[in-house]
Amino acid sequence: MTPAARVSAAIDILDAVLDGARAETALTRWGRANRYAGSKDRAAIRDHVFDALRQRDSALGHAGGARTGRSLMRGILHNQGVDLDMIFSDVRFAPVPLSSDERCFETLESDWGNCDIPEWLWPHWCHSLGDQAIAIAQVIQQRAPVFLRVNLLKATVDEACASLSEAGYDVSAHPDVPTALCVSGRTAGLQTIEAYLDGLIELQDAHSQASVTLLDPRQSGPILDYCAGGGGKSLALAAWLGGAVHAHDVNPRRMVDLPARAKRANAQISTRAKDQFAPEYGVVFCDAPCSGSGSWRRDPEGKWALTQDQLDALISTQRDILSDAATLVAPDGRLVYATCSVLSCENQDQIDWFMAQNPTWQVETQKQLFPSAQGDGFFASVLTQL
Repeated sequence: MTPAARVSAAIDILDAVLDGARAETALTRWGRANRYAGSKDRAAIRDHVFDALRQRDSALGHAGGARTGRSLMRGILHNQGVDLDMIFSDVRFAPVPLSSDERCFETLESDWGNCDIPEWLWPHWCHSLGDQAIAIAQVIQQRAPVFLRVNLLKATVDEACASLSEAGYDVSAHPDVPTALCVSGRTAGLQTIEAYLDGLIELQDAHSQASVTLLDPRQSGPILDYCAGGGGKSLALAAWLGGAVHAHDVNPRRMVDLPARAKRANAQISTRAKDQFAPEYGVVFCDAPCSGSGSWRRDPEGKWALTQDQLDALISTQRDILSDAATLVAPDGRLVYATCSVLSCENQDQIDWFMAQNPTWQVETQKQLFPSAQGDGFFASVLTQL
């Protein structure tokens, strides 16, 4: 496919997304209907779609046109400095040439519009991030880097690096997270290589890994991943702490792939319902449901879908999780509260609320990490009892 044909495909997919389809669903449907497209074509089209969704409002605002895939691609390509006449042309499979009106681009006056943060959320964003608000918003307008977690149950960081290098990947140890590898250059096919299939590595953001490595690896007692989801933290906890992990999620179907993942990783992980919990855990890890604002580079649709009512509901759920999880921690154990959010109402405010309600608890260590070249936005607080 030519570059222009790829843009045409992205326009069609974005039209479906703007009509309410999920991006992944629209991409899959397009791929099934256009099986001639090669892997490089599909990857390029995917990049166009997600670039446009990360900068949806600024692209549409600059384009000054209707809310369509064409306006969105016209705006994003203009933002990227692409020669639009090379894309919008009379060439076969290209989007039709620009009209005179479509050659006009507007300047946005609002910070929230230029930063692609929903208008209603901008005050929360600025309150949480202060003088970093614009800079961090600009970071999440870009693509996210790729990181791997080395499974210490099967390999050292050096051994994993050597295996990946033999497979043709350029990786290096993360400067701050002891289990993380940074991937440069080619990233396609990582889940098909020997290092992945043998359980030496997992795809996981570096700052997500950092929430686990805050724990002392000598921590004793059984481990509970209270909000396990697909099990990424369960696997990381098993490898970092070297013990058996009980994984729980309010929706057990999210954990359906975890037994196979645990077997590949040589990790001792078993799923648990609430009535099967041990009475006292050495670690209760709560990767709580949240806005996902720290990882909107990877899920830009989440940014546009979030509402104030949903945020309020999340805050209530987070408090329930903290309160429930605290009752399961052994006297000398650790309660970890974590989110992939950068909003203070989901992070520090929740810790302040919990300790006001539970004065026998204290913060042992805590980190708020922001989206950067080193990882996504992530918050983690390790709590202990006095």
